[in-house]
Amino acid sequence: MSEMSLPRIEPYSLPEPTERPSGRVDWRPDPARAALLVHDMQRYFLAPYAGSPIPDVVGNIAALLAACRDNGVPVFYTAQPGRQDPADRGLLTDFWGDGIGAVIDDDPTAADVVDALAPRPGEAVLTKWRYSAFQRSTFAEQLASSGRTQLLVTGIYAHIGCQATAVEAFMRDVAPFLVADAVADFSRHHHDAACEYVAQRCGVVTGTADVLEAFAGAPVGVGG
Repeated sequence: MSEMSLPRIEPYSLPEPTERPSGRVDWRPDPARAALLVHDMQRYFLAPYAGSPIPDVVGNIAALLAACRDNGVPVFYTAQPGRQDPADRGLLTDFWGDGIGAVIDDDPTAADVVDALAPRPGEAVLTKWRYSAFQRSTFAEQLASSGRTQLLVTGIYAHIGCQATAVEAFMRDVAPFLVADAVADFSRHHHDAACEYVAQRCGVVTGTADVLEAFAGAPVGVGG
């Protein structure tokens, strides 16, 4: 396998609020309890997109970043390293080849988070080794030490790392919120499947406007 392991991603539209799956719980984001995850928004992973929905997704994540920073909500990033020892990369190589490592010599910025979403000094950037952001990282410990029991999940790809992270958050008693218009995937089918799984099995599927409303002072719901 090679750098072509990622498919070319044709444009697709983000789900409208009425198209999001209904869930099993009525949690609402609480800025006193939430943390924001910007998942793998690196140039390498954005390169396969031919257009939509990336401009909207980037804009929505930027809006969430601004709201979180204004409200004292901790911000976390994940980013895969540009060069990975085969032992560290493990079975990912069988599925995805060398990943960023296949292009980093020709494009030294391939591992960078896109400029519009770049982390600020002091914001945690977790080295991403596996699908879930919790694996081989101190993410769980950092959430616990900051008293955060909710996780807003944004970024790419929805049905891979975003979903895996949401599932593991749930299993660690951290309530995940998959922000449906702030994630992107290989296709609308994959996008919708990730939303459906999270809504039915481990969390809440929400939208950027809903999070911003909650942070602006809307009543906080129960649970989560």
